[in-house]
Amino acid sequence: MPSPRRVRLLFFVVLGGVMTLLFFTSHYRHTRDVDPRSRQDFYHKTVNAMEREREAKSGGGTQQIIPGHDHDADGDIDEDDAIMARKMADQLKAAEQKAKEAARAKGPNKPDSPYDVVGVGSSASGQHKKDAAKVDEQAEETEEDHEVEIELNSILKKSPVIIFSKSYCPHSKRAKGILMDKYIIEPTPHVVELDQHPLGPKIQQKLAEMTGRTTVPNVMIYGISIGGGDDIAALDKEKKLADKIKDIGGKRIDVAPRFVVSKAG
Repeated sequence: MPSPRRVRLLFFVVLGGVMTLLFFTSHYRHTRDVDPRSRQDFYHKTVNAMEREREAKSGGGTQQIIPGHDHDADGDIDEDDAIMARKMADQLKAAEQKAKEAARAKGPNKPDSPYDVVGVGSSASGQHKKDAAKVDEQAEETEEDHEVEIELNSILKKSPVIIFSKSYCPHSKRAKGILMDKYIIEPTPHVVELDQHPLGPKIQQKLAEMTGRTTVPNVMIYGISIGGGDDIAALDKEKKLADKIKDIGGKRIDVAPRFVVSKAG
């Protein structure tokens, strides 16, 4: 028969084994119950984050509504103003496209400069500096062109009849004298002295692209050029100037001779 001391030792060994077995069994059950839920929580969090990102990318912004303008200066905003706005926008777009085509036509199939080609043994850092300078220059030109378009669009809204002039030009003085002194035109023509305007040269260049006329004066009715000083003088001499203005402006412009010569009875 085993001694009491040996029985107690065997009892403690069996008790320790049972407790160890219970501990690992409980830990295994806890791990099995928790891990799927943790994986599921991580899955749902990931899916929700992807959904939020997709919604943020697909969410459309609100469109900006541009208020109407009284383009024809008749005191109200009507269909005529919408038609005129579309005409001016089309002319500006056409002029911009024409300028781009002219720039491309200057040097078709022009080979790259040796300094612009990076090959084996070339300095890539120098090329990157050149590219950065070109990008900056193009960005500056684009911003300036946009500023010119905005300014020109603003000028064309000031009156149906715009006289682009230069203060020292005798031909401009002649055209202004005929239109402003010999005729009563309502709304009153708006005069732009390009030599006194900060964007004068750029505006004149844009007018050349739009109308084909590179010199001043350049008289425009609703964005349509009717010529320069000689053209205005010829129309006035032939008694066709008032009719020309009315043909383009229609009922939105009133034109009448300032001085009427009475016939002796």
